[in-house]
Amino acid sequence: MAQSAIPTFKLVLVGDGGTGKTTFVKVSSGASWSTVSLRSQTDLVLSATLRVNSRRSTLATTLGVEVHPLSFSTNFGTICFNVWDTAGQEKFGGLRDGYYIQGQCGIIMFDVTSRITYKNVPNWHRDLERVCENIPIVLCGNKVDVKERKVKTGAVTFNRKKNLPYFEISAKSNYNFEKPFLWLARKLVGNHELEFVAAPALAPAETHVDPALMEQYERELKAAEAVPLPEEEDDL
Repeated sequence: MAQSAIPTFKLVLVGDGGTGKTTFVKVSSGASWSTVSLRSQTDLVLSATLRVNSRRSTLATTLGVEVHPLSFSTNFGTICFNVWDTAGQEKFGGLRDGYYIQGQCGIIMFDVTSRITYKNVPNWHRDLERVCENIPIVLCGNKVDVKERKVKTGAVTFNRKKNLPYFEISAKSNYNFEKPFLWLARKLVGNHELEFVAAPALAPAETHVDPALMEQYERELKAAEAVPLPEEEDDL
């Protein structure tokens, strides 16, 4: 019997230059994805392999894009994201529509140490919506490992205005690496019960986060969700 095709989705990764997008997708490059056993209370062992296809596809030079295939094993089978990385093209002006066309999901990334990268999030969201229309989108605030952050947790309100999930991540420490992908996978397959059933063997962390500080940020996020949205964007 022929094997079923693996569900594969085009993921468009956007954001200002220098926000850490390439670091985010390359955190898994060259890593061997290991098989992990997860033991439940009933001693049922679930094991699966989470792996990354390290072969990169380079599109036409007119686009200047790298595609990073990321495969995740879930309790409903394997799911694959073809992550489109701009390779720095956004630094030379707006991205061409060809980058977005046929995108099925998206991640918008900003740098919590740079106010302007957050202020530009609406522009990236508008481009995604214009070309891709109603696709699931995640907002990520990167570099939370840096203590001198400029965009405070409570000041991030764009996601609430647009009903987007928001995750604070650190590409260099692997903190929360899987969360954007898990949310998107659940949304794309239409099943909130979907779980990743193997832990990724990521590239060694270049830095480390302060666990107490991350817990503080999580508390601040929950508290911010209970605060009514301002009519105008707050001063960051």
